[in-house]
Amino acid sequence: MHTWSKLTDRISQAAYVEDAAIPMSEGRCLAAIGAFSPLSVNDLALRSNLDKSQASRAVQSLVNQALVLKSASVTDRRGVVLTLTGKGETVWRRVMKVIARRNREITSCLTATEIEQLETLIDRLVAQAQAVVAGAGHQGD
Repeated sequence: MHTWSKLTDRISQAAYVEDAAIPMSEGRCLAAIGAFSPLSVNDLALRSNLDKSQASRAVQSLVNQALVLKSASVTDRRGVVLTLTGKGETVWRRVMKVIARRNREITSCLTATEIEQLETLIDRLVAQAQAVVAGAGHQGD
């Protein structure tokens, strides 16, 4: 799984830069904000599978590029809410095309049934890994 993950990250990194002119961490963040907006930085980190500091750096770059708007949260004055700007929505659509094409390329050796099975298995593995992580956070409490 580690090898597959690293190889798909290499494919993704190249695709984000070549086709969307954006680094992979920023592309992941933009994809998550576009799909799940409004998000806090913590929620974004979870949705984009980045740690909070990586997500914060990516957000700042996206804000500097006028792709993301960062505004104060109405429920938590210390927090921020992230949304796409008009320019960000345009780049988000490009990023989503990159993601769809990359996923098709990576799974092109599988049949439609196998892709469906793989997606189900990955969902189960992600849920199990999340449960293990959540349980690890409670050990020694």
